[in-house]
Amino acid sequence: MTTITDLEATTTINATPAQVWAAITDLPRMSSWSPQVVKTVVFGQVKEGTRFLNINHQGWKHWPTNAKVVRFSPHSDFAFRITENTTVWSYQLEESSEGTVVTHRRETPTGISALSRSLTKVAFGGQENFTEELRTGMATTLAKLKADLEG
Repeated sequence: MTTITDLEATTTINATPAQVWAAITDLPRMSSWSPQVVKTVVFGQVKEGTRFLNINHQGWKHWPTNAKVVRFSPHSDFAFRITENTTVWSYQLEESSEGTVVTHRRETPTGISALSRSLTKVAFGGQENFTEELRTGMATTLAKLKADLEG
């Protein structure tokens, strides 16, 4: 069971873990799957410690987030921490007889920053509404990733 802070979505993709890994670590492609990400700029080769910038949107509102790759285990575990709110977004891959089980998570190991909670309340309709939007967006991201890789 996920909470208002920790979110999770899972799907099975008819592709190898290597194929899924190649897609999810090609960060500029994220805007083609995620309903929130407009653009991603990566500073260097994607590996643990790599930093990148996302431009996100909700309707007419646009905002940047800075991220750093914090876990990088090829074909298995990829995660990055968002500087502004301290959340960790991750993808875990597990091979199955149907392909690759992909679990997408938003984790909050140190909570969500006070600044982010305040901005969410003022600019994004409150924590519950924004969290539900994120949960739906995660499922959409996985569905589009699946369609792309299986298409």
